[in-house]
Amino acid sequence: MPRRGEPLRKLGFLTIGRFDASDPGPGLEQTLTVIERAEALGFDSVWLRDRHLQPGISSPVAIMAAATQRTSRIELGTAVIPLGLENPLRLAEDLATVDILSGGRINPGVSVGTPMMYDHYKTALYPETHDQENFSKDRVLRLLSCLRGEPVSDFEGTVGIEQFTNYVQPHSAGLADRLWYGGGLSSAIWAGQQGINYLTSSVVSTQDISEGTSPTDFATIQGQQIDAYREHHPSPETARVSQGLVVIPTDSASPDQVRRYREYAASRFERTKSPQGPRGMLFSPDYVGTSDELADQLFEHAGFQRASEIAFALPFTFDEDDYTQIIADMAEQLGPRLGWHGL
Repeated sequence: MPRRGEPLRKLGFLTIGRFDASDPGPGLEQTLTVIERAEALGFDSVWLRDRHLQPGISSPVAIMAAATQRTSRIELGTAVIPLGLENPLRLAEDLATVDILSGGRINPGVSVGTPMMYDHYKTALYPETHDQENFSKDRVLRLLSCLRGEPVSDFEGTVGIEQFTNYVQPHSAGLADRLWYGGGLSSAIWAGQQGINYLTSSVVSTQDISEGTSPTDFATIQGQQIDAYREHHPSPETARVSQGLVVIPTDSASPDQVRRYREYAASRFERTKSPQGPRGMLFSPDYVGTSDELADQLFEHAGFQRASEIAFALPFTFDEDDYTQIIADMAEQLGPRLGWHGL
């Protein structure tokens, strides 16, 4: 675990891939450029957020496919693909194809549940079945089965000159072991039981916190969820857990950038004071400061102490120059202070 003096296994970041809806090309190209830059800086991974009917990445698998042809080493992940909008068999075909093109570098992160804003477009997505769709964890198990190469058809053989297998093609060995799942305490326990990797983020649910835990103590709640995941995993020593907080180093930032970063964090701070909504969702504060300051804060963070790798989330609304400065400081300043050494 990345406690002070111990190595941080992997360092990455998460991007939303924002673009102008009237001219999406430059924004999509910028995302690919950021991935190339990340590999040059030595990052272990870049993760793509998945957003639908918004000016952000709606097809992370397509972006990863393009990125495989511009990179050779860096891992490419999704955080996360909402499976409510996907057919697990078809998604497995796409993921396996891109994983093979990448040489085995894809880390698909997924989630389940009713898709965001579903009632507004459900008839366009599932015209005849929108009220019967199963949005449970069964979708994850179906995807996992497809990725493992288990049978999905009751026919295997040749028809005329056409050859058919009974499992998804192509099959990419090892891809199922790189599947990730994100969620709260019950999801952490379930992911551990399934042997799936576990993604945490900058939001936790306070519905199932331990007795005596403050409902506003984000770090402790996140730490408890990671502990529960490992307790239920068949191989806790090798289980992969990734933490994703908004962390903005300012070492090489201009005074104007520092001002805007701090204003951004301040504008989002109110939501961290108490749980939000019926599920009691609690948001983490955003971390802004020099790498020395950030390292001190993270080493005291119960979630960070228990994670095996990090994928810091880039803020949604910054400019390209801001992202360039932030990821450079992450790799060159913050990472080494956290015990990470890039390639």
